[in-house]
Amino acid sequence: MDKTRALAIAHEWVEAFNRHDLEAILSHYAESVELTSLLATRVLGKPALGAYFAKALAASPNLKFELLDVFTGVNSVAVYFRNSIRGLQIEIMELDADGRITRVLVHHRDP
Repeated sequence: MDKTRALAIAHEWVEAFNRHDLEAILSHYAESVELTSLLATRVLGKPALGAYFAKALAASPNLKFELLDVFTGVNSVAVYFRNSIRGLQIEIMELDADGRITRVLVHHRDP
C-alpha cells in the first residue's frame, strides 16, 4: 500500500460518510467484512454492517468526519479522523486484493 492509494481510500471513505451515502460507504467493504468497535462490539458481513451504518446515520443526521491523517501498512490503512459525535477516532482497515475492506478495528478516544 503506497501513501497515494491510502490517501485516496481515506478521502473517498470520509466523503461517503459525510454525504451519508450508504451505498457509497458500503462499496468500500468486502462481503465478508468484520468490524470490531466499542459501540458495535463485532459486526460480521456486509448486510449486518449496512444495517448498523443505516441505523447510525439515521440517529446522527449531523454526523461529519474530518480527516486528520492516514497511515499505511502492508495491506492496511489506518485512518485518523475527528467524528463530530464521538470525537477522535482511528480505524485500522485491512484490505483484500481488490482494495475492499475485510476487517476494521475501531479505536475511540474518550471525548
